[in-house]
Amino acid sequence: MAFRDLPSFAAWRHQGARDGFEVVFMRSGPDGHRVEGHTAAVEEGEAWAVRYSIVAAADWTARSARVVGHSASGRRDLTLDADGAGAWRVDGAAAPELDGCLDVDLESSAFTNAFPVHRLALDIGDAADAPAVYVRALDLSVERLEQRYARVAGAAAHATYEYAAPRFGYAGRLEYDEHGLVLAYPGLAARAA
Repeated sequence: MAFRDLPSFAAWRHQGARDGFEVVFMRSGPDGHRVEGHTAAVEEGEAWAVRYSIVAAADWTARSARVVGHSASGRRDLTLDADGAGAWRVDGAAAPELDGCLDVDLESSAFTNAFPVHRLALDIGDAADAPAVYVRALDLSVERLEQRYARVAGAAAHATYEYAAPRFGYAGRLEYDEHGLVLAYPGLAARAA
């Protein structure tokens, strides 16, 4: 399944699990994709803001991420680097617990669910596991997140996926637009622009 080229920007209103807003600016070229985003939110009485830059290869495998977080406890910086084959470095140190992950998933972002959907290019009826390097919003801690995507309906203009992240007990239907960007993420976000 082929999506249309990415727009120059997108935005989401975060609602449900938190109250906030995310804005993302995107650029694509023959060598890959670069995404720069900002999210600010209040979750469980804690305010946080996250700024990120993620680079993916042309096949949508994550190659690097720079994340800066602010909260009442202070500022944090995080650097993730990948070899494109599933090996990662976190702030320069090897992270074998992340081996096999091809995507970065930021807790602070609705956008990052676009990476595996583009990379996997599932047809209706197909499903795949997509473990990701997961970065927490409040403290930028890093962990492995097992995820599964199953394409259940829709043309590229409005594709629907069953998404599951068992660690969080989350399962829901994510709707995507013709660019492969989330329109509706139940319990978390809805597209604003």
